[in-house]
Amino acid sequence: MRAAVLRRTAPAEEFPLSLEDLPVPSPGRGEVLIRVSACGICRTELDEVEGRLRPKLPVVPGHQVVGRVEELGPNASGYERGERVGVAWIYWACGKCRFCSGGRENLCPEFRGTGCDADGGYAEYMVVPQDFAYPIPPVFSDAEAAPLLCGGAIGYRALRLTGMRDGDVMGLYGYGSSAHLVHQLIRHLFPSSEVYVFTRKRGDGPSELARKQGADWVGETGDTPPRKLHCAIDTTPAGETVREALRNLERGGRLVMNLIRKESPVPELDYVTHLWEEKEVKSVANLTRRDVREFLRVAAEIPLRPQVTEFRLEEANRALLALKRGEYRGSGVLKMG
Repeated sequence: MRAAVLRRTAPAEEFPLSLEDLPVPSPGRGEVLIRVSACGICRTELDEVEGRLRPKLPVVPGHQVVGRVEELGPNASGYERGERVGVAWIYWACGKCRFCSGGRENLCPEFRGTGCDADGGYAEYMVVPQDFAYPIPPVFSDAEAAPLLCGGAIGYRALRLTGMRDGDVMGLYGYGSSAHLVHQLIRHLFPSSEVYVFTRKRGDGPSELARKQGADWVGETGDTPPRKLHCAIDTTPAGETVREALRNLERGGRLVMNLIRKESPVPELDYVTHLWEEKEVKSVANLTRRDVREFLRVAAEIPLRPQVTEFRLEEANRALLALKRGEYRGSGVLKMG
């Protein structure tokens, strides 16, 4: 099978992924073999490729995977050959620790990430434990479904963690794959709320997409919005957005950081300006299977419509560099066929 393999970490500009011909993996006990049709491109892959997040090496990246069940391993059940399924960032958790037992398997000390701790979907085939695959609602094409499995699902978790209520003002810092899906969720779940979007530059691709999707206000990071924010979600790689979001929060507001790594440090915070009056900062760590299942159901009811830019598997390096440079709007997806 063809696969894009990471054998060393390096800047995306150096095109560190190598297109290789690897053996098709065999499903083990309780696993399913998936013939991959599409895999979303995520900033987490940039963190892996550039070394901010340490994957096992070598590894096949990719954790927003859509494909068809090709083969069932020993003791695997629940799926039929040819059935369409998806795989998200959570590849495996122990199921026994205090976090797993308490419904927080995303915090399991033995958590394994797809495309980081186990080979993922930048390939024509992959294997996954059967309990960590999800049926894909028929309303979505393969390319539309792929970004839902991370950008959408982790955005859904982040939105829940904000504690948002209808009528609240939400600030979205960054407007990429996750934020443009969260915006659609907010419109559906909280129709009386306002959404303010902060991007790197006025008139850039993300800000124009935000306007197209009906943002109530669009500005640059550093701007002061028309009203204080009751809650905010930060998806950007820049440390500065943390300070800016806290500055713009209403008293008692909460900032949720929906990302794994920052590319630049969070600057010094002034207690009175940024944290006093019971402002909160909360991070998102991974996601649970429940997050994915609930989100896919809600996404199909709306239905959500990701804006997708497609790349071929052999363009994986170019696609990651385009993501780093902000050269496309919405979500990037690798197509295998």
